[in-house]
Amino acid sequence: MTPESVMTMGRTALEMVFLVASPVLLVTLIVGLIVSVFQAATQINDASLSFIPKVLAVLATFAIAGPWMLTLMTDYMRRVLTGLPGLIG
Repeated sequence: MTPESVMTMGRTALEMVFLVASPVLLVTLIVGLIVSVFQAATQINDASLSFIPKVLAVLATFAIAGPWMLTLMTDYMRRVLTGLPGLIG
């Protein structure tokens, strides 16, 4: 296993992490921003007001993007496991 192959595997692993995590993080960021603006406008400082919409948004994101994320991760793992004998030998 050469250093270049290790770097390539690490880079593709990081790309997969960013691709899989980005939908959930972006939705959480947007919902948090909207709730924060609403709280600042109405001066309501309730912790559950910011927590519950984020949880619902994350669940909805997993319901919508979950199959795509699972397919992406499955394809990546298939590529890694089928390419492993070539990297070792």
